[in-house]
Parts: sequence; structure tokens; C-alpha cells
Amino acid sequence: MKNCNLKAQFGSGLQTHIEGILFSTDTESEAPADDTESDGVALVSFRELVPEINDTGYLTHAIFAYPAKFIPQVVRYAINTYTKEGDWIIDPFAGSGTVGVEAYLCKRNAVLLDLNLLLNHIMPLKIYNGKDRLDEADLCKLLDDMRESRHPFIPAWSNVAYWYAPEILEVLSRYWGFINNMDGGVYPTIIKSALLKVNRRFSYTEDRTPKLARSKRKLEAIAELLKENWREQLDEMVYSLSLKTLKNLNDFVMHTQHQCEHLGTVEFHGGVDSSYHSVPRACDALITSPPYLQAQEYIRSTKMDLFWLGHTEEEIRELSRLEIPYRKADRLIQTETLDKIRKMLTRDDLQKRLDSYFCHTVNALENSMNQLGPGATACIFVGNPRIDGITVELWRILVEYFTERGFVFEKVYEDRIKTRKLFGARKNKNPDGMKSEFLLILKKSTTYQTSSRQYESVLQDKEHPVRVPRKSPDSDAS
Repeated sequence: MKNCNLKAQFGSGLQTHIEGILFSTDTESEAPADDTESDGVALVSFRELVPEINDTGYLTHAIFAYPAKFIPQVVRYAINTYTKEGDWIIDPFAGSGTVGVEAYLCKRNAVLLDLNLLLNHIMPLKIYNGKDRLDEADLCKLLDDMRESRHPFIPAWSNVAYWYAPEILEVLSRYWGFINNMDGGVYPTIIKSALLKVNRRFSYTEDRTPKLARSKRKLEAIAELLKENWREQLDEMVYSLSLKTLKNLNDFVMHTQHQCEHLGTVEFHGGVDSSYHSVPRACDALITSPPYLQAQEYIRSTKMDLFWLGHTEEEIRELSRLEIPYRKADRLIQTETLDKIRKMLTRDDLQKRLDSYFCHTVNALENSMNQLGPGATACIFVGNPRIDGITVELWRILVEYFTERGFVFEKVYEDRIKTRKLFGARKNKNPDGMKSEFLLILKKSTTYQTSSRQYESVLQDKEHPVRVPRKSPDSDAS
């Protein structure tokens, strides 16, 4: 079967059938309507303010799956309102690279930092700078050759067999072996992006949770799938996802072709600790969305991808240790609101997590904001999560901290969440989801004082010192 049109061979309902077995649809819940405003917060809808973006996954934004993506409408609003063409934007929590894509499209430049190495693999495809349309026939030829490959690649992952049925692992390893033996180029990268999604769908991991979690439901689903034409279904998914990505890239080429000779420059550095990594240049604005309290384990969520992309257990383990739940605070962040919350917590583990979260989140923000010039704007998009039933107003705490250090509070926008996909298969600390997200606007004054916190360690345990990387891991694709 060497044919790119697998839907014609296997039936148009095949993709729907496999998704029904492996990736059941979660329900969405609507936030209750409430038009009130309080405390100087301006109620807005960024989707209405940025009508030119009518799809959060437009162009290349949806090529890669990633937890808690930054929606492009918010980024576009911040770029249009607080920057001008040619400005440099810093994002210390780059995640899936939304700020980089939007900066590129808007003729701004960006520096992206993130602890997750996945950033280095995401960005070359999401900001594809080819000038010519890609050929579907060339992609199909490569896919057909891949199906005949007999050169396996096994990830450097001691538990890989725990996550896959043996016959599925054998096929995936041959496909990855073929792609990893290529000399690079956009077509192999397109296929890799498809294989990453297929890896998860055909594994034992529970798709309804953001982290790796083998479940009875998924074990049973794979067992049923193996009784059917699973190989054809797997191939159909690889082909259809690859062709969809090729279309996204061709749309990206067409969208940017009519632009002037220069769009934007995007520098990206995955695998670095934004709390201490040196920002390589002065910047004109910060636009970022920090991870939410109690939802920071992105390395664990994406480690299956990282292993298949060739990273080792040692690399991933070292980065995982730097995620907020697993590292200590090296200083105590104190503001009026945060101190009140800290006093309300009765559990030591939650107090430590709160201290760790604000220590390393503020460190990363401050590290980047040190590189902003006078009058530059910091746009920080956050929610108000709950810890032990207590609402944590992140934007208010950040206002209290940074206004004491030379930033001026401009405004905060509240964007009510109309729909949110909830993960019903886990014990959710906030089962109703967050009702709103907030865009905080701070402006740097001429009285800003660069922090010396890198040299302070008020909470450091002398027997178990906090690990501060002297040099961040090198980017493997930048």
C-alpha cells in the first residue's frame, strides 16, 4: 500500500473512528455571565478586540500539541498596543512559541526562553521562512519510503516498553529510524511533528490528562485497537497529519510572501532556566504568560516527545529537577497579598510550593525585565488559581512586588473565559476551572533598580543548596 490518499483506501470515517477509540472528547463548561467590574479591572474580550484572528490555531500555531497554550489574540493585542515595528520582545516562558510567531508576523523581533527543550524543535517549523510552496508529492514520496524502512530507532528511555504494545513500538521505531537518518530539511520535520501526535495516541498514556499516566481505559482501548486494522489506522493518521501541516506551512508562506523583504527575527533558547539565564540583548517589551500555580510540570507532560526526538534520560531528569514543584525557593517573595495567603495555609508542603512558585516566577520575570529600557512595557498574562481552596490573585501580587521596584502600574484587563476544556479523568484542584484570565500592564520608570537577588539566598538549605546553573544547556537547534 504505497499511496498518500489513505482516506480513499480506508474510508473517510477512519480518522473519526480511531479518535473515538483513543482520544475521547472532553466536555466544555461555560463560565457564568457576569458583566461587573471592580478594583479598576477593565473587562474585555481579546477575541473581539482582535477580530483579524478568528482561529487560535491559525497558520502554524496548532502544528504542535502543548499544554496551556498562550492564545494569539492576547499576544497580538499586546504587540499592536505596546510595541512598534522593529522592536525586540522578550518571553521568558515561551512554551509553544506563540509570542515568537506573532512577533514574526508583525515585523517585531523576539527572544524566547524556556526550560523545555521542545522549544528548539517547535520553532523552526512554526516560523518557517521558506519562500516557495511545499510540494505534496515530495512529502508523499517520503512518507511512502518511510513505511518500507527497516532501520529502527529506540529512544534512550528505559521505560519505553511500558508505554507501548510491542507491535506498535516496532512500527514507530522503524518510522523514527527512517526520519532520524535523514539529513534534515522541512519535509522530515513535518513528518516528525505528525509522529509526535501519533506516538501519544497509540501509546498507553491517558490522553485525557496532561501528564503521562497509564490508565485502565487506555490499556483496554489499545487492546481493542490491536484486534482491528491498527497499522492502517496509524498510517492514515501519520499521512493526514503530515498533509495538514504541509497545508499550514503553505498558508504561512502565502501569508508572508506579500510582506516586505524583512519580517521579524526570532531567537529561541530551549533547555534554559529563565530565572538565571542571561538575556542576550536589551529589549523593548516583555510579553509572557507564566505557568500557573500547581500546573508547572511541562517537562513531565512532554517527555515522551523529548525522548523520541533524541534526548536522554539524564537531560530530561536534570531539567525536571528545575521545574517548580521540585526545586526550593532561594529567596522569600513578600507582598501584602502574598503574605496574607501564606498565613492562611496550614500545610507545610503547600507553603513550600507557594514560596517556590513565586520565587522562581518572579526571578524569571525580573531577570528579563532588567533588560527593558526606561518606558518599556511588561505585559504579563495570568490567571487566579486556587491553592487549598484559597484564590491567589497573581496579577495583584505582581503589581505589589514590581511597583516597589521601579515599575508603574498601568492597567489590568480581565478576559472572561467563555469555554474551557476540563480534564475529567484527574482529581482537579479547581474542578470548575478558572473563570477569568488577566493581562497585567506595567511600565518601567527611570527609577528602576536592577535586582541583586542572584546573590541572595535567604531560604537556602546549607546541606542541600539550590542548584543554580552556571551555564544553561546549549540549544540544539537555535
